Amino acid sequence: MALPDTLLRVQTVVAVLGLVVLWLLEGWWPFFAERRGRVRHAARNLSLALINTAALSLLFAGLTAATLAWAARSHFGLLRWLSAPTWAQTGLALLLIDAWMYAWHRANHRIPFLWRFHRVHHSDPLLDVTTSARFHVGEIALSSLLRLAIFPFLGVALWQALLYEVFLLPVIQFHHSNVALPERWDRLLRRVIVSPNMHRVHHSRYQLETDSNYSSIFSIWDRLARTFRQVPDPHALRLGLDGFDGEAWQAFPGLLRTPFVGPETTVPSGQKAGTL
Repeated sequence: MALPDTLLRVQTVVAVLGLVVLWLLEGWWPFFAERRGRVRHAARNLSLALINTAALSLLFAGLTAATLAWAARSHFGLLRWLSAPTWAQTGLALLLIDAWMYAWHRANHRIPFLWRFHRVHHSDPLLDVTTSARFHVGEIALSSLLRLAIFPFLGVALWQALLYEVFLLPVIQFHHSNVALPERWDRLLRRVIVSPNMHRVHHSRYQLETDSNYSSIFSIWDRLARTFRQVPDPHALRLGLDGFDGEAWQAFPGLLRTPFVGPETTVPSGQKAGTL
C-alpha cells in the first residue's frame, strides 16, 4: 500500500476517534456548563464537515496529488533545492505548513472578503470538538486553491502534506473541545502547542481577543508575531459572533448563507472588518 493511501486511512481513524473520545469527555467533564441542544449543534457542524469532505474529495484531491507529483518530478520547490536528508526536509515541511496555516488564518481576519467565509466558524456560540469541523465550503475551497501554489513552491511532498494533517486534526479537535483541562496542564501545553484555553480566547466576541492566537499546531507563531493573548478567567469569555446568535443563522441553511449577508455584522463588537 502506498504511503499516501496509508496516511489517508490513518487520518480518517484519527479524526473519527478524536471526535468520539472528546465528545464523550465533554459530556462528563465540560469547561462551559451550558450544553443545551448539544446533539443538534453537533449535527449542524458535522453536516458542514460532510460537505467539505465531499468537496475536497471531488474537486481538489486529484488536482492536489497531480500538482505535487509534477513538482516532485520536476524537482521543484524550496525544500528540494536544499538537498537535505528526507528527515530534515520532512521536519521543515511540517513547520513551513504550520507557518502557512498561521498566515492564512490571520489573513482570514484581516481581509473582509475572506472574513465573510471564516465568520461561519466564529459564529458558533457553543465551542466544542465539532466546532473544529465548522467551516464554510467557500473557505475550504479558497484554502485548497491557494495550497496548489504554496505547497509546490515550498517543495512539500504529498505524503508530507498528509502527515501534517494527521498531526493537525487531533490538535485542532483538542483545542476546540469543551473539556475542562486543569489550568496548570493547559499552561504547560501552550508553551508548545495550541491549548484549549489559548484557543478559547480566539473565539471571544471581543475583537481584540478574536484577533489573536491564530496558530494551528505550534503556539510559537503567535509568540513570534506578538499575537499571543491570554485572559485571567477563560470562563468569563463570551463566545460567538454578534449578529449571528439567532436560530436563522445557527440552522444549517443560515450557516451556508452567512458569507453573503451585509457587511454591517461582519466582525465582533461592531468594529471595522479586517482591522487588528
